[in-house]
Amino acid sequence: MEPLGAKLRRQRRRLGLTLDELAGRAMISKPYLSLIETGRVPNPPSDEKLRRLEQTLGFGVGELVTQAHLQRTPQDVRAVLGKLLERKKGRATPLVEGEVDDLSGILRELVDRSSQGAERIMGNAVGFASAAVPVINRASAGYPKDFLDLSYPARVADQYVGCPEISDKDAFAARVHGDSMTPKYREGDIVIFAPSLAARNGDDCFVRFADGQTTFMRIFFETDGEAPVVRLQPRNEKYRPMMVRSQELAGMYRAAFRYQRVDGE
Repeated sequence: MEPLGAKLRRQRRRLGLTLDELAGRAMISKPYLSLIETGRVPNPPSDEKLRRLEQTLGFGVGELVTQAHLQRTPQDVRAVLGKLLERKKGRATPLVEGEVDDLSGILRELVDRSSQGAERIMGNAVGFASAAVPVINRASAGYPKDFLDLSYPARVADQYVGCPEISDKDAFAARVHGDSMTPKYREGDIVIFAPSLAARNGDDCFVRFADGQTTFMRIFFETDGEAPVVRLQPRNEKYRPMMVRSQELAGMYRAAFRYQRVDGE
């Protein structure tokens, strides 16, 4: 099957669109689109971004999402799923592109079962559901960057941190990447963010932009004339603050706890 990035670039060029034009129509940053097209992202984009690209570029509904789901699946697992599908169809011929939806359906069913099983395990562990917070990726302490949540089902991850005082079921953790929040936060620190806590002036927050990029900074609610804006203020004085309009932000999640190594001084 044609790589996802090459497929997007071919269709964009066929429609006569530049990267700038596609970025504007699909509400995805141009640098990230370039990385996707050249195959330099470790994981496919989120389903939300892919659906916008499907609509903008005229792909069939679910075409890109299905291919991304398959790409996220390890090669050996894809081979097993292919054999399952061949048995289901009662034949031993290779899989063709038109049957990808069937294979993806099997994959989604397996993922759903796995997710439900993980949630049952979490729920059965005494206090685990509220005390274990998934570490989903890293928080950029610096210029906004595209954020990958590793495509895990909700509250499921490879790594967790224990925090008995957290009862927010949507809490998540991320590793600090960059130095714009020093000296309070260092590279590699794990910060737990609680969406249930209201973000206030001066809070350190995981900030998600409407285009999917994220950053980790202090927030201050201000106005530019009559328009509400948010000042994103680094703690490191060598970085300048950013002023963004409120409508450019999709969420601000307050930092609640920090895990830090003590032997790195």
